[in-house]
Amino acid sequence: MIVTSAVRHAAAGTAAVLLVLPVPSATASPVTSTATVTSTLSPSAGPLRASLREPSPPVRRYVDRARLDLKGTQVQPLPGAPDVPSLSALSWVIADASSGEVLAARNAHRKLPPASTLKALFALTALPHHEPSEQHTVADAELTGIGDGSSLVGVKEGYTYKVSDLWNGVFLSSGNDAVHVLASMNGGWESMSRQMQEKARSLGALDTHVVSPDGYDAPGQVSSAYDLAVFGRAGLQDAGFVRYCSTRYADFPAGSWSYGIANTNRLLTGADGVDRYPGLIGIKNGYTSNAGNTLISAARRGDRTLVVSVMNPQRGGGLAVYEEARELLDWGFEAADRVQPVGSLLPVPTEPAKPETKAAAAGSGGRTVAVARDSREAKPETRVPRAGAEAVAAATAAPAEDHARAAEPSGASPGLPLALVGSACAAALALWGLRRRAAHRTG
Repeated sequence: MIVTSAVRHAAAGTAAVLLVLPVPSATASPVTSTATVTSTLSPSAGPLRASLREPSPPVRRYVDRARLDLKGTQVQPLPGAPDVPSLSALSWVIADASSGEVLAARNAHRKLPPASTLKALFALTALPHHEPSEQHTVADAELTGIGDGSSLVGVKEGYTYKVSDLWNGVFLSSGNDAVHVLASMNGGWESMSRQMQEKARSLGALDTHVVSPDGYDAPGQVSSAYDLAVFGRAGLQDAGFVRYCSTRYADFPAGSWSYGIANTNRLLTGADGVDRYPGLIGIKNGYTSNAGNTLISAARRGDRTLVVSVMNPQRGGGLAVYEEARELLDWGFEAADRVQPVGSLLPVPTEPAKPETKAAAAGSGGRTVAVARDSREAKPETRVPRAGAEAVAAATAAPAEDHARAAEPSGASPGLPLALVGSACAAALALWGLRRRAAHRTG
């Protein structure tokens, strides 16, 4: 009787404890996937089932980077795609500015003189160093060494200019005098060349060799349609760059008065009989006797932005570069969803070095080994909208945080009720023992 009573009390106490405890989770993760929720719905929950169904993953598009190393026109049309235009330019590229996917190209990595389109790289490198409202008085030494026949905006020694005025001179008038002054403000001509070279490498533009930051013809100075498209895409991510390259007209100061200057990009202004292109953002054009006519342009239509680079058309005169860029933009907007990408403007992803690789590098004096373009491993890529560095960092950090949260246990530990049951049983046995000894003493 005593044992029965003790056990009964222990069972009652244990049941009370179990009732107040939360039901332990079946999984360690606090997040229930939509697939799990869907599987628990009854067949009659049709609309709700549809709303909770797991979304389809984004389509992954395979990009063969090595394809852009091939000569000739590269395009991979899908059914219904329009024919790519036949152009006279020695080299050209058209790409989606958001994803970086190259829609089509011709001799993308052919190294050619870039002319003033190299000023796009100059701007990417120097723009962040000075505020637009900063003022600078020009010294005579800053205007030395400007090449014969250079395009000029009219910068004068002894005059004081705002940095924004100098950048208008660079983008609108392609003024080599403005470039020389800004280069002097950023460490000098040679230092600016090195900075631009480093910037090009950081963007994955490996065809470019900088000798003269203004784009003036110089021995060994080359770039490619691929690299120019990379510079144009990078410029679209800088608000100051976009503001200057899309400005059609501005006033340039000259002491107590000013005069008007116009952007020499005819697709932007509609000058010289070239029709303005709808949605054109601008960027940079160039010309030298060695490079011929060169152009980087970008245009927006709806939610799509395309960037195009054209180098040295072989027929049609000095304005052909604009008309060939127009043809490519028209084709790109029509064909964007009906071609497979033939390459990417994004830098080649690098993988963290393995321990043995790091040890080998240390043993070789810390030398960096460059990976040749033809040995790049083609990897699938996804279309990712352009975003700022902070947004990208947040997006890449989120999966790691979710994983950490998923590893944490949720709810009460399933071992806690079992421990309480054991404790209650032990207490019941102890009580039974005490009562039994008391019964023996009284007996």
